[in-house]
Amino acid sequence: MDKIGQLIHALITYYAGDAKRINHFLKVYGFAKAIGEMEGLEKSTQEILEIAALTHDIGIKNSEIKYGSSAGNHQQIEGPPEAKKMLAELEVDPAVIDRVCWLIAHHHTYTDIQGSDYQILVEADFLVNAFEDAIPFTSIFNIRDKVFQTASGTALLNDIYLINAG
Repeated sequence: MDKIGQLIHALITYYAGDAKRINHFLKVYGFAKAIGEMEGLEKSTQEILEIAALTHDIGIKNSEIKYGSSAGNHQQIEGPPEAKKMLAELEVDPAVIDRVCWLIAHHHTYTDIQGSDYQILVEADFLVNAFEDAIPFTSIFNIRDKVFQTASGTALLNDIYLINAG
């Protein structure tokens, strides 16, 4: 089993019984993988993106325990230590772990996005959250125009949500 397969298995075990969280990270992973490939990311950046997409919300469990909330700011604090532990157990390269943890610590911050892995992670997460959170079309338009930067992510957002929005 490759690292991605091992990580998916580890995360399903971590979230056992929580189908909502499992489905969320798998959908974000799917969008991130597709956008990264469509954008032609370098192999190492694609790997970081895929690992970050799978682990981006790993801080939710501890956030809910410590703060009684899954708010993004709490996830960004609680996520990196959990991801670091899990990824180290899977013998992921320490440099990859560092970047993934940095992405987890910033994935709810939509300002000063630096790096294609960060940009695509934000876009993939929003593509899923727009549906799961029933975000209104006006807000989707606004986020698209202010946050989305990749041609592939923008095209997916338009095709999924805005084709019939007028």
